[in-house]
Amino acid sequence: QVQLVESGGGLVQAGGSLRLSCAASGRTFSSYAVGWFRQAPGKEREFVAAISWIGGNMYYADSVKGRFTISRDNAKNTVYLQMNSLKPEDTAVYSCAAAYRPPAVLAGARIGEYEYWGQGTQVTVFS
Repeated sequence: QVQLVESGGGLVQAGGSLRLSCAASGRTFSSYAVGWFRQAPGKEREFVAAISWIGGNMYYADSVKGRFTISRDNAKNTVYLQMNSLKPEDTAVYSCAAAYRPPAVLAGARIGEYEYWGQGTQVTVFS
């Protein structure tokens, strides 16, 4: 079992930045690829970014490419999502998820690929 807890959400003005954290406990986190997803009110959950557990392979949704950066510190069992140039359309509940994968392998953009999920953290961007 892997437990995931997100933090770092909040209220920010358009153009601002936030850094989300996804802290893991339980089984060793370093064998899991991690993804960030978001869900806005009335919309389906959508993929944001993913990272392999080693090798630094990353993948982004087109809507956040160039603005968001995913990274991880396996020694701290934590994955981060740095969000810059935020827009009102980025408003959503952001959740991280983990999938057991070989080194340097991403888990991808499909929700069903991930085995463990956090509860999410709210990000609200106002104009």
